[in-house]
Amino acid sequence: MRFGLSPAKLIRYGIFLVGTGFILAVLGFAYAYFTVKVPDPNAFVNSQSTIIQYEDGSEAGRLGSENRTIVKLANIPLTVRHAVMAAEDRNFYSESAVSPVGILRALFNNLKGGSLQGGSTITQQYAKTAFLSPDRTVIRKVKELIISLKLQNSMSKDQILENYLNTIWFGRGAYGVETASEVYFGKSVQSLTVPEAAVLASILRSPGYYDPANGPNSTKRIQARWQYVIDGMVAEKWLTKKSADVMKFPTIRPRVTSGALAGPKGYIVSYVVSELAKLGFTESQLQTGGYVIRTTLIKQNQEAAVLAVDKGTPAKAPDNLRIGLVSIRPGTGEIVALYGGRDYLVSQLNSATQGITQAGSTFKPFALIAALESGIPLTSTWNGRSPKVFDDVGKPYPVFNYGNEQFDDVNLLFATAHSINTIFVPLGIKAGPDKVVDVARRAGIPNTVALMPTPSVSLGVASPHVIDVASAYATFAANGIYAKPFIVNEVLGSNKGVLYQAQQQTQEVFKADVMADLTYALQQVTQYGTGTAASAGIKQPTAGKTGTTTDNASAWFNGYTPQFATSVAFFRDDATQSLNGIGGLNSVTGGSYPARIWNTYMKGALKGLPIIPFPAPANIGGTEATPYASAVPTLDPSLAITPTPKPVEKFSASPSPKATKKK
Repeated sequence: MRFGLSPAKLIRYGIFLVGTGFILAVLGFAYAYFTVKVPDPNAFVNSQSTIIQYEDGSEAGRLGSENRTIVKLANIPLTVRHAVMAAEDRNFYSESAVSPVGILRALFNNLKGGSLQGGSTITQQYAKTAFLSPDRTVIRKVKELIISLKLQNSMSKDQILENYLNTIWFGRGAYGVETASEVYFGKSVQSLTVPEAAVLASILRSPGYYDPANGPNSTKRIQARWQYVIDGMVAEKWLTKKSADVMKFPTIRPRVTSGALAGPKGYIVSYVVSELAKLGFTESQLQTGGYVIRTTLIKQNQEAAVLAVDKGTPAKAPDNLRIGLVSIRPGTGEIVALYGGRDYLVSQLNSATQGITQAGSTFKPFALIAALESGIPLTSTWNGRSPKVFDDVGKPYPVFNYGNEQFDDVNLLFATAHSINTIFVPLGIKAGPDKVVDVARRAGIPNTVALMPTPSVSLGVASPHVIDVASAYATFAANGIYAKPFIVNEVLGSNKGVLYQAQQQTQEVFKADVMADLTYALQQVTQYGTGTAASAGIKQPTAGKTGTTTDNASAWFNGYTPQFATSVAFFRDDATQSLNGIGGLNSVTGGSYPARIWNTYMKGALKGLPIIPFPAPANIGGTEATPYASAVPTLDPSLAITPTPKPVEKFSASPSPKATKKK
């Protein structure tokens, strides 16, 4: 014998194990029975909408049914109750609160690798809906069983059915049979016909699966399910066959999407919900919990953002034009304004947090920071002729200036103001493409954005989200302090107890003197460079950078004052489709619509705030002009296809910016 035991001993040992397992299971169930408590049955039934607030406590939006109506069982027609029981639990009044067959089937399915499903009585469904999470696990199923048994011992069948009918989810934002009657048929539950009652009973099983508004397949499913319910009522003698034979499937009202998500507000609500999900708050909890969500949004700023985009959107803009705006408080990470689109009901893609597009010259400050950290001064002079060809791991990499503009030797202040590609590429090569990538990461461009340490990285070939770039520029505005962006500041329960309190996550990632020189360089952009439209009429000091891709597929303006850092981006659904021609402009650049929207927004956001100066430049590397024109070797320019050059623009190598022709 392999185990050294006789067959008789093996049998006795097996019986011992089975018996021990049974005893442990019984003890475990007994322990669970006495420790699992049934929450207040009225807590779910009387649940409230969740309110989303601005930082000042005023309402920004809400979640959940705004017109939940609780009705007494006596006011719910018997035909409605019979239809629901025919669909979900025909023996509700005569059998136990739990279905042993259903439990065993669910457990067997789980052991096979499936999910726990089916077989639940009305009491079990009520326990799951009102008191438990939707997780399909053995532990949750055991709790469901225990709560169901306790409900059976503490409540009458009528009480359980009444609560069930007032809490169950019918889809279309409707919890409870009264709200569902209004949503699907435009009448009170007391006025429902038998065919209409059978429709609501049919939908209960899976509202999204059976709602005819979801397409012809759902229509076929609900009609088949409806017939099943009618047949069940006949089988239970709740309906005569003669009456059933003449019944026709009723007309269901078209689905009307809730106005709670209409317009730009919908992007705020959906983004807040997605952030709350990361914190562990489920949609079901938010729909019914009566929470108060205090956000970081400033009402004045949010209204200014919507107004700025409405005012600055080109006339007759194409349907696939995307505009995203994010504004962040430097040093804290608080999102004070967010514009994700014109109407959430039309498109659910949030242009501020989900849409991506090439950053273009938005990335040039990262190369400038890498250079400053290497000791290369703003007074260093570089040659800006176009085109130039550089070595990219053995392959020629041709670089053109925008419009193939030509420049003699100019310093980095002028090169930043005029966004000269043929200077920023060798600048990034000299500082090290890997260093440019490192700077971008430290500033706030997340690892989810692919960045390659190649010469092209300085020209923004990567495609970040608008919120990513706003976060990076907020780091600049905070003098090198990175703060993780967040929008949920506080979550209060229905009893006003604090369920969550945000903690600012900050880190010093750049030295203050590097940031002072960077900000000084970016001030030239808004003072006399490509971004002058952004600063017009703003009394506070401004700094920023335009971003335009080579083929005008995207256009950005990213800038900041000491109070707010804001990014605005224009792009289209088709990343290869040019913006040119929109609004009658031959070239849609970052200095056009994006800069003007940024300007309008910042005027509204800064209204009433004191003027705060930027730090004085630190003059890293000295104030003397230092030639760097030959710092990075170039290849034969014939390797590039050269457009017709523009006249060379003369410029003194002085570190102080001078008036010059604007692009």
